Amino acid sequence: MISIEQCRAARALLDWSAQRLADEARVGVATVRRYESGAAIADASMLAIEKALRAAGITFVATGETSKGGGEGVRLSTTGLR
Repeated sequence: MISIEQCRAARALLDWSAQRLADEARVGVATVRRYESGAAIADASMLAIEKALRAAGITFVATGETSKGGGEGVRLSTTGLR
C-alpha cells in the first residue's frame, strides 16, 4: 500500500486535485481526503487510488527499494501518461 505522503506527492506530480483522483479511482472525494488526512479507508478504496495513480504514470518507490536518493517516494514515468 502507498503511504499518505506518496499519495499527495503523486497528485502533485500529476497536478491532480483530490476530486480528479477520486474521479479517476471511482471513489468519493471524501475518501481521498480522509486517507490523506491520516484516517483509515477501505482496502478496496486504497487499491483503487493506487491503481488510478499507476495508470496515470506514477511509479511508487517503497522504503528499501533501490533509489538513488533512498527513502520512499514517487516517480513519474514516461509511459502510461494520459
